[in-house]
Amino acid sequence: MELHFDYSGLYEFLYSVSSWLLWLVGRAFEFIGVDSDNFFYPVRQFLTDQQFVYFVALILVALIYLVAGLLFGIQFIWMERKFLGRFMDRRGTQVGFLGFFQNFADAFKVLLKAVIIPKDSDKRVYQFAIFGILAVSFMLLGLVPWDNNFYAVNVPLALLLGLAVFSLAPFTLILAGWSSNNKYTVIGGMRGAAQLIAYEIPILLVVVSAVVMTGTLNFAEMVAWQQNNVLLFIPLFIGAITFFIAGVAESERIPFDLPEAESELVEGWQTEYGSLGWGLIMAADYLRAYIVCVLFSIIFLGGWAGPDFIPGSVWLLTKAAIVFFFMVWLRAATVRIRTDQLLKFCWNRLLPLAVINLAIAVLIRVYSVGWW
Repeated sequence: MELHFDYSGLYEFLYSVSSWLLWLVGRAFEFIGVDSDNFFYPVRQFLTDQQFVYFVALILVALIYLVAGLLFGIQFIWMERKFLGRFMDRRGTQVGFLGFFQNFADAFKVLLKAVIIPKDSDKRVYQFAIFGILAVSFMLLGLVPWDNNFYAVNVPLALLLGLAVFSLAPFTLILAGWSSNNKYTVIGGMRGAAQLIAYEIPILLVVVSAVVMTGTLNFAEMVAWQQNNVLLFIPLFIGAITFFIAGVAESERIPFDLPEAESELVEGWQTEYGSLGWGLIMAADYLRAYIVCVLFSIIFLGGWAGPDFIPGSVWLLTKAAIVFFFMVWLRAATVRIRTDQLLKFCWNRLLPLAVINLAIAVLIRVYSVGWW
C-alpha cells in the first residue's frame, strides 16, 4: 500500500477534526441553554459556521507546516555544529542527547530577549521583512517533495515555480536593510541582493540543462527519468559542481556570506534584528540551505530513488545530509572572499561553466552524443 500524503488530504483530515470539535462546542452551548433569545447565540452560530471551520483547519495546517519547517532548520543547525566540531578536532555541542538540546536552549534564550525596534526605522516594513524572508523559505519547502507520493503540493511546473520564488529573496533583503535606517544594513542589503541576483543566473542555466535532459519541470518525473536512465550527476558533472557552489552563495554561507561580513558591516542587513526576529531569520537561512541540498539531491542524485528496503523520504534526507556535509566542509576549509571577488567569480567562472554544461546537455539530448 503506497503512502499518499498531500496537502489536500491533511486539510480534509484537520477540517473533519475542527468540525467535530466545534460541533461539540455548539452542543455545549445548547446544553447550557444558549438559544436564539440568548445574548451568546451569535457566538454559538459563529463557532459552528462552515467558513469558520475552514479557517480553523487552514490555521492548523499552517501551524503544522511552520513547526515542521523550524524542526528542519534546527536539525541542520545541530548537524553543522557536530560536523564543525569534528573538523576542529573536538566533539561539538554536548548539551542533552548527542548535543541536540543545545538548539532548544539557544531558542529559549532568544525567546527571552527583549524585542527592540530601532527608533527611526520604518516599523511596518522592518517587521514585514521578517515574514517575507520566512515566506520565501516556507514556500520553497512546500514545493519540494520527499517521495513520489509524499509531498505538500505537487504541480507540473514545480521547478519553475521554485525558481520564481527564489527570485523574491533579494527584495526581502533590500527591504530589511533599508527599513532599519542604518548605513551598515543598507550596504549589507545591497550586497546581499547583488549576490543573490548574480548567482541565480548560473543556477537557472544549470536547471535548464537538467530540463533539457529529462524533458520535464516536475520533480517526480525528473527522478523517474534518472531511475530509468542515469543519474544526472554523471553527464552533467560540471553543472552539478556549478549548482552546488551557486547554492552555497544563495544560502549566504561561508565563503559567500558577504551580506553579514562582521569585520566590515557588523551583521550586514541583519544588524538591527534581535531576539525572536533574528532567530526566525537564522532558522530561515538554514531552511534555505536544506532546500538547496534537497534540490541538488533531486536534480542530480536521483532524489528518493534507492534500495526498496529504505523508505524514499529517508533516502532523500540522507542524500541531502551528505550534500550538507560538503557545505559544512567548505565552511571549515575556506575563508570569506571580498565582494568584488565574489561577483567576478560568478561572472567569470560559474557563468561560463553553466553555459558549457548547457551545451553538453544539448549535445547529449539533441544529437545523441554519448550512451545516454
